[in-house]
Amino acid sequence: MQCGIACMAMICKYYGKGYSFETLSHLCTATTEGVSLLSLKKLGEELGLETLCGRISISQISEINSPCILHWNQNHFVVLYKVKKGKKFYIADPGKGLVKYSLDEFKAHWISTKSDGEEKGISMFLEPTPEFYKIQLEDENMKEQRSFKFLFKYIKKYRRYFGQIILGLLVGSLLQLILPFLTQSIVDVGIKNQDIGLIWLILLGQLMLTVSRTAFDFIRRWLLLHISMRINISLVSDFFIKLLKLPMAFFDTKLMGDLMQRMNDHSRVNNFLTQQTLNVTFSIFTFIVFSIVLLSYNWLIFSIFILGSLLYGGWLTIFLRRRKVLDYELFEQQAINNNKTYEFITSMQEIKLQDCEQRRRWEWEDTQADLFGVQMKSLKLQQTQEAGSIFINELKNIIITVVAATSVIHGQLTLGMMLAVQYIIGQLNSPVEQLMNFFYSVQDVKISLERINEIHNVDDENGKTGLQKAIKDDDKGIDIEHVNFKYDSHALKTIIDDVSIHIPKGKVTAIVGASGSGKTTLIKLMLGYYPVLAGELKIGDTNINSLNKKWWRRQCGVVMQDGVIFSESIARNIAVDDGDIDQERLLKAAEIACINDYVMGLPLKYNTKIGRDGVGLSQGQKQRILIARAVYKNPEYIFLDEATNSLDANNERMIVENLGEFYKGKTVIIVAHRLSTVKNADQIIVLNNGKVIETGNHQELTQKRGAYYNLVKNQLELGN
Repeated sequence: MQCGIACMAMICKYYGKGYSFETLSHLCTATTEGVSLLSLKKLGEELGLETLCGRISISQISEINSPCILHWNQNHFVVLYKVKKGKKFYIADPGKGLVKYSLDEFKAHWISTKSDGEEKGISMFLEPTPEFYKIQLEDENMKEQRSFKFLFKYIKKYRRYFGQIILGLLVGSLLQLILPFLTQSIVDVGIKNQDIGLIWLILLGQLMLTVSRTAFDFIRRWLLLHISMRINISLVSDFFIKLLKLPMAFFDTKLMGDLMQRMNDHSRVNNFLTQQTLNVTFSIFTFIVFSIVLLSYNWLIFSIFILGSLLYGGWLTIFLRRRKVLDYELFEQQAINNNKTYEFITSMQEIKLQDCEQRRRWEWEDTQADLFGVQMKSLKLQQTQEAGSIFINELKNIIITVVAATSVIHGQLTLGMMLAVQYIIGQLNSPVEQLMNFFYSVQDVKISLERINEIHNVDDENGKTGLQKAIKDDDKGIDIEHVNFKYDSHALKTIIDDVSIHIPKGKVTAIVGASGSGKTTLIKLMLGYYPVLAGELKIGDTNINSLNKKWWRRQCGVVMQDGVIFSESIARNIAVDDGDIDQERLLKAAEIACINDYVMGLPLKYNTKIGRDGVGLSQGQKQRILIARAVYKNPEYIFLDEATNSLDANNERMIVENLGEFYKGKTVIIVAHRLSTVKNADQIIVLNNGKVIETGNHQELTQKRGAYYNLVKNQLELGN
């Protein structure tokens, strides 16, 4: 959703202005549909960049000499920063990193239209003006917090346990260090002197050392599991706490898969902290100790081993960048494949009904082929890397064996020393491999930390200091004064256009209008989902921006069109707050919402557990549970957005009558298409294209024979 903003941050950085992603996000807000090219153009102009957008051909794009933003795959933005001989295209992709494409691959991603016989794609060129260097934003050149310092607070909690583990690792290493000397003693003393008693004694000593190492390893693993579980719970719990503090608008641009991936990132970070970091510490210590012993045996063998290890490390480093890009490609393709498979399975009945089986199956098979292609590229890279690694390691081992054998023949080493050297080399190979894998892990964890910190760096909904938890003069009701709003601040169409409304305290106000007129958006503004672009929205005498949003929503009972039914008992779906269930309030709420008879007919009554997203319930039953939830809360303010549109006429009439009594003394705002639910409202507001065109009660508005009259005459049979 935010790839366009990331591309703009890259362009600014290229020209010497290191704006953080968060700063640019405030200037150009991503919506549920992402960011438009128009929004990026306006953002560029605000930053002092001269912009030029259009459709251009391959031959024209091949002549670029500065970075430009491309519309990619019809749903993404990337930066093209270099073209080599019109055949190689270098792309900076916010989702993958730096990627190189051939001409055919580039065309497949970028070409979107054909005009005058030429294939063309959409591009935006940007050049800095003198104004670009004069503009100073608040956090210019501030580096985003993406370092490993984020993890220190979790390590500090368990430093005593980590100390015990490290001590155990050191003792285990020292015990392991004795083994090559015992091996040498068996050959050079026991076998040479034919002393079987000494050999048995040494073997018994080796057995005791092995038992001791196993015991230390058992304790270490137990401690690691203990720490690992606690750190993982702390990491994920803090992540959830942060998510719950974020603004409502944040979740418009974050898909479930994206947030789930960040949850998985926590497991990767936890594994890095508790497993790999300690293992590599153990490996480094082992490497240093055994290297010193090897050096004391023979400096030439030591030099060969170090040179071979450096070659091995250099070979693996070559693959780091390509591996990172392929990991991103594989993740992206797996996400596409999962989505396509899920859609295919869940829509099987509709596919059969509409007779489009073959086309849908072919689309799924195409996705599988794309995934297979990426997996093949990943396998080729892995095989090339492994083949080189094996060759370097085996060549090193062969050379060491030849040198060691030659040294024995020339009397520089004893046979026991040679066996000890071979044992040491075997023990050193493992730490070297672990060290190389550790560098891969650092690369992965750095990516994970960046993704996690993106969430932790987002400003909380109520800011760091919090906001007031009281309304001044709440008898004044809700005042909306000259409010303007649109989800994309650079969009041409305004969703709420200069709206001024007074919603009196303790009265019922209905908001009506055709689909897309801005009714739901107005409700969301009153609930603090988004800040208004212009004007003022006051609860009593208090601007909603000054109110603590969590406290304000606690005063409100809300039924939204897309209200969620949780996978828990019916009782807990109605009484969703943190307190114990009040049985009397529960039954009263269920009776008002006309759901009590249905629930009492179930075998487990209110203890009946509902499936995920309300599986097993009709739309009408879901709506009645949502209404009961709002009633149970018994709030001062009630917001109902199409709360009865799925109910049959009889149930709707009964619920409307029951709610009429419940509304007394409360401030109620109702949005409805079925206007029979609003005719008894104290005030009716008619919206059209985001503007208020009529205000009054049912009788006054029908007498006007205006917009409201035309909306309701068919439903209420008012005649001509």
